[in-house]
Amino acid sequence: MTASRSVSSIDSGWQTDPGRSLSLHADAYTLNHWFEVDQRQIIGRTWQWICHGEKLRDPGSFVAESVAGMPIVVLRDAQRRLRAFYNVCKHRAHELVAGEGRLRSLVCPYHAWTYDLTGRLTGARHTGHLIDFEIDSICLDPVAVTEFAGFIFVNLDPEAEALVDASGGLADEIARWAPDIADLTFARRLTYTIRSNWKNVVDNFLECYHCHVAHKDFVSLVDMDTYAVTTHGIYSSHMAEAGKADNSAYDVAQATVTDHAVWWLWPNTCMMRYPGRGNIIVLKIIPAGPDLTHETYDFFLETAEPNQAEREAIRYLDEVLQVEDISLVESVQRGMGTPAFTQGRIVDDPSGSGLSEHAVHHFHGLVLDVYRNEAD
Repeated sequence: MTASRSVSSIDSGWQTDPGRSLSLHADAYTLNHWFEVDQRQIIGRTWQWICHGEKLRDPGSFVAESVAGMPIVVLRDAQRRLRAFYNVCKHRAHELVAGEGRLRSLVCPYHAWTYDLTGRLTGARHTGHLIDFEIDSICLDPVAVTEFAGFIFVNLDPEAEALVDASGGLADEIARWAPDIADLTFARRLTYTIRSNWKNVVDNFLECYHCHVAHKDFVSLVDMDTYAVTTHGIYSSHMAEAGKADNSAYDVAQATVTDHAVWWLWPNTCMMRYPGRGNIIVLKIIPAGPDLTHETYDFFLETAEPNQAEREAIRYLDEVLQVEDISLVESVQRGMGTPAFTQGRIVDDPSGSGLSEHAVHHFHGLVLDVYRNEAD
């Protein structure tokens, strides 16, 4: 297999009709060139999930994160306005804050330059004698930020379309299926490091064609006969009713949520509502290298302490479902590095069932749109 940086090679077998299409070329998953394009043109120019809105409700609350390798900080200022900045001091580029918490100002731990919560420099030690140095003219570089469907997102692209407009009806759809989302609270985080390209992780998430084969417990949790996948502009919906018989995943006898509702938002945010009490689970897929991905799973529940059924559900996802999926995508990554594979056929079910890979095809089309623009 000859490695190629040409977009014509990457999309040579892809067609707009999923019933006729091949997948992305393996080079898109293995070459550092395409990983760099992913970081710069996909992750660096799309809306990236940061946290649940509860974390930034109070003045002075902040969260420091990394987006496409860039340090950013999101905060609520004294007037309760949500703001985001590059987390970079204008003096010598040191990161201003780490983690999360509450603060009254941003004080650089290197030389103690101080910024108010609007990003304006208010103090710089031993600079009064400097020529042509005006504190009032120095501000942190802003980053686009928004509250959407109960969550906080940022976008490094200053010209990005507002998420509420770009995503069409997604916010309304989430509100319809998870009307309690604003009242939920953080309960648990699971983290994973996966030896696979991030796009393989997304591909795997977007189809349940593999579920009957690889996830025996999951297909007893949901009624696969009702599983339906619908693609939209920059998201897809994956819906199913809970299974009618006893399942081998976890106890849902006292469930008040009786549907499985999942949304994927381009390019790497996945929001899930599983059978049980009120809940929302956010999976963030973080590209870390051509063959390396980090994941965070954040569980938001009715209470900060999960009940027994929820602890069992978290255990199932952590010790069973994730183990199965990580094994799958790591095997796929190894296979893509061999001369035995270039592209595979998309398996499409025109009815949009859970046995179809049309959401994978939809994702590949969005990736190729970026790659083609990069080549222009």
